[in-house]
Amino acid sequence: MSRNIAILLAAGSGKRMGSNTPKQFLLLDSKTILEHTVGTFNSHPQIDEIAIVTPQEFLQQTELLTRAYKKVRKILIGGKERSDSSMVAIANYPNDDDNLLIHDAVRPLVTAQTITACIEQLRTFQAVEVAIPTIDTIVQADPSQPFVQAVLDRTQLWNVQTPQGFRRKIIHQAYRLAQADPDFRATDDAGVVLRYCPEVPIGIVEGERTNIKITHPMDLVLAEQILASRK
Repeated sequence: MSRNIAILLAAGSGKRMGSNTPKQFLLLDSKTILEHTVGTFNSHPQIDEIAIVTPQEFLQQTELLTRAYKKVRKILIGGKERSDSSMVAIANYPNDDDNLLIHDAVRPLVTAQTITACIEQLRTFQAVEVAIPTIDTIVQADPSQPFVQAVLDRTQLWNVQTPQGFRRKIIHQAYRLAQADPDFRATDDAGVVLRYCPEVPIGIVEGERTNIKITHPMDLVLAEQILASRK
């Protein structure tokens, strides 16, 4: 029997925030960013279980912050890279029929509607990702020689968000193949499927511009404004 498992990646160090505290543990409107994210998935009727991947040194704090959320069943220790944390979580769910929704814990403004859309798309696709159409002009440049090499057609470009949803069998297979590649690098999970299981089509769920990732101090200000507008 398949289940919908939310995997919340909360093992990042958040160096770009300029804080000694990882950004998932910073306060946003009187609650931590992590609590906002967990709360949304916990209250979603189609989510059966939640796993949180956290740094070793914040294990106890994560347990304390999330013990009131009944769907949180596993708190796992993350790896050095984002992909390492994903692999830890995938290994803890051996049922190939499960749907795994992998989400950045520092996207606390994700909505129930987006989560529902991902789950619905997994009825058609074995892999899906949330993305929004790019509104800015995007240029290509070599970082070592920063001059414009090409202007890309933005009508074909999307900004990727999370959650990204997968049948467990597919994401497990993609990472298994990736581990055998000495040149493996990944910034998101759907990219791993695209590279190592190219025969698997990845569906797109159009996301929301408010589903921002908290990366820089100004993102916290914007998140506060979005929360205020929702109230």
